[in-house]
Amino acid sequence: MSHRGLFLIILTAVLTVAANLMLRTGVIRAGGIGSNLVELPLALFRLANEPLFVIGFLAYGSASIVWFRVISTEPLSTAYPVLVSLTFLVVTISAALLFKEPLSLQKVIGLGVILFGITLIGKS
Repeated sequence: MSHRGLFLIILTAVLTVAANLMLRTGVIRAGGIGSNLVELPLALFRLANEPLFVIGFLAYGSASIVWFRVISTEPLSTAYPVLVSLTFLVVTISAALLFKEPLSLQKVIGLGVILFGITLIGKS
């Protein structure tokens, strides 16, 4: 994997993490989305009027555009596991810090294993 490819993967991960955190916050602020299909249009309207949701949605789109560049130049079998692992690590830690979600010892050990895996895959 090239240095530029790794940089773009990290950028994609940062945008994806930011998008997930903003989308979650926006959904919470808008009152969530229930399972009732009749209320779905109103829920979508509330989401469209929630600035953090909209910015998160745009961040996801931006991440996709950067990702398209990555997959056009880097080996997918290396780039994808690195992206997913980085995103998983940072989202999990951020959710624990920002949303006070539990971070058990089992999750911490799993994150360590993932970090080790990123290192192995990134060097290949």
